[in-house]
Amino acid sequence: MNKTVQRLVVLKKEIVNDDNFILSLKSPVPLVDIQAGQFLSINVEKSKDVFLRRPFSIHDVDHENDTLDVLIKAVGPGSCALQQIECGDSVDTIYPLGNSFTLPQAGQKVLLVGGGVGIAPMLYLAKKIKPITDDINILLGSRAGKDQILLDRYEKLGTVLTTTEDGTVGEKGYVTDHSFMKEELDSVDMIYCCGPEPMMKSIAKLAKEKNVTCEVSLENMMGCGFGVCLCCVTDTQKGHKCVCSDGPIFNINDLKW
Repeated sequence: MNKTVQRLVVLKKEIVNDDNFILSLKSPVPLVDIQAGQFLSINVEKSKDVFLRRPFSIHDVDHENDTLDVLIKAVGPGSCALQQIECGDSVDTIYPLGNSFTLPQAGQKVLLVGGGVGIAPMLYLAKKIKPITDDINILLGSRAGKDQILLDRYEKLGTVLTTTEDGTVGEKGYVTDHSFMKEELDSVDMIYCCGPEPMMKSIAKLAKEKNVTCEVSLENMMGCGFGVCLCCVTDTQKGHKCVCSDGPIFNINDLKW
């Protein structure tokens, strides 16, 4: 798939909560084809301390208006510098990078699982799945109720299920503790997952026990985004693979988990 290096204009900056914000980026030319699960890499020009580009999952795409959204959590120097961007600024990007999720077959029952900022790629994935099947279940986990964000947008695309570790929103516990995982996982045809690695490994274990196809989006530290620097390798059944170029989407059976 063709990659493009492009300056995208910040059309909108939406503050979601104290930690998370969305940048809506507009392309000066028609957007190239973007698949669910792919990411873009941003040059953090507002910081003198950040030298490598920062990768972010593509949260949403609007081909009619040639815009794409990225959901960012301000936790490190790169993401915090991007938080200072204002509407009208432009950012140097490379996209679309990586491979994509495998879409289900017509009528299949799917489960999308997002933990923390791992919810980011699930919105666009749900939009891609919606024309194929209506049986979309979206399980979103977080530490506390204040971290449960954008639920109304996901509710337009499927049945939203929530967990919080403090029990303030949805069921108390981890995503693997949700009643859906105990009562309905047998009927699921496909699981898509993104979030902290321990969470994804727990989901992968359940998927293997139930013999459910499962794909995960890995979030290894990335440098180049092209598979050259080799800093994002992960161990697979076929040897080491670069998450940025061979992934970030992997079938759990291909990983040494």
